[in-house]
Amino acid sequence: MNILDQGPLGKASTYVEHYDASLLFPIPRADKRAEIGINHGASLPFCGVDIWNAFELSWLVSGGKPCVALAKFIVPATSPNIIESKSLKLYLNSFNQTVFASVNDVHNCLTRDLSVVAGAAVAAELVLPQQFSEQRIAALGGFCLDGLPISIDTYLPRPEFLFSHTEAPVVTETLTSHLLKSNCPVTGQPDWGSLQMAYTGHPIDREGLLKYIVSLRRHNEFHEQCVERIFMNLMQRCSPLRLSVYARYTRRGGIDINPFRASHADIPLPESGRLARQ
Repeated sequence: MNILDQGPLGKASTYVEHYDASLLFPIPRADKRAEIGINHGASLPFCGVDIWNAFELSWLVSGGKPCVALAKFIVPATSPNIIESKSLKLYLNSFNQTVFASVNDVHNCLTRDLSVVAGAAVAAELVLPQQFSEQRIAALGGFCLDGLPISIDTYLPRPEFLFSHTEAPVVTETLTSHLLKSNCPVTGQPDWGSLQMAYTGHPIDREGLLKYIVSLRRHNEFHEQCVERIFMNLMQRCSPLRLSVYARYTRRGGIDINPFRASHADIPLPESGRLARQ
């Protein structure tokens, strides 16, 4: 049986209103990593995190008054599991009619439960209403590829579109695109995203890179898996000296997912300001 058949995705769900950590559903990373040449148990060829933002979190305090907050979760790429996003939504909804003594108790509960399911320490941060005005809309830095004139009629991954100009001097540059789209492997629903790739190496052909990004348009894979596929394809086809790949996906069910993968541990995490589409 496919492990996804055991989870809530693509099925009618009962929305539980009282805290239930058993709603969280893990998906092992190993199988999809094997598809892109990463052997289970071997050292990962990248480091990074998955940054989740949850916009629909609420609970009760003593006396029955509701509280609301935004939540940010950081899941390390070294964790053996990703957390299926619908299960996270159901889990967060289970806080709705649950009384917590303090914000700290909510934070500790989230950190504990997500870490158990991911199989590694997950960091959590709560943003309370008095901090809402500090939230900002950001933009991805770098040259946007989307205005380049390309022709394409294939919409499944084509790594062969990727190549670098090895005769040209090494450059350091950042390239972006808002044309990333893939699909949920269970429901077929579209996942819309923006992509930022920063690298040092021989210049990557920009038209070929944009065609490759567009070729993912009918590809079925979770957000984290898509970003790792893009990272590995770029490393294998273009051989950059340093590389980071960062995707910011639009929200579904009140949650957005933003995977970041980098070739070197000293490449800093990107700023966390959300994009206009998020």
